[in-house]
Amino acid sequence: MQKIESLNGLLEGMNDMDWMEMSLRDFQSALASSSPTPGGGTASAIALGQAAALTCMVADLTIGKEKWQDGWNCAEKAQSVAIKIFTKAGKLAKDDSDSFDKVMECFRMPKSNDDEIQERRNAIRKATLNAALVPMETAKLAFELLEVLPELAHKGNANAVSDVGVASLLASAAVKGALFNVDINIGSLPEEMVGDLSDESQELLEKSRILSKDSIQNVRSRLG
Repeated sequence: MQKIESLNGLLEGMNDMDWMEMSLRDFQSALASSSPTPGGGTASAIALGQAAALTCMVADLTIGKEKWQDGWNCAEKAQSVAIKIFTKAGKLAKDDSDSFDKVMECFRMPKSNDDEIQERRNAIRKATLNAALVPMETAKLAFELLEVLPELAHKGNANAVSDVGVASLLASAAVKGALFNVDINIGSLPEEMVGDLSDESQELLEKSRILSKDSIQNVRSRLG
């Protein structure tokens, strides 16, 4: 009980907290608390940021090293993609929490008459759709990162190939985790609001699995 109370106490006054500005210890404590945010969507975005960071590291260890000249082009491409994603992932981590906080705020709207009930319902649906679109962006960026990892694993600095493997696992987790959040949010929305999101989610998941598998196979082949 004392542990739970201390974790929950950590979040007091943190509604507008940028998770990227917190220490790792404090973020994990916030994640472990009973507060609904930060949750899995934010954790997925953080995982994406870590995957991008590892990709940048491996690219940097490859570019300019004569021994790994065959991997310079793919490393430069991977680095360009990863730098962009590294920056965006931190914002998505906060956006994900903020979007769900907005959903909860809408649930607290008054519902004492028909007009208020309708207004509340519309607000909840709009906020819920946004809470699905944010992790969808996380998933798309994670997929974009996964696209450059198989070749980096194949041609990049072999001494850091295990780090490409970890980057792939983290990016794959980011896709899957983010899409869980997409699916749970669109599940409560009418079809006309969901549009192609459900099909897009499934397609993204399947394509990501293939890329992740390719990366891991390339990693293992170089590990010996």
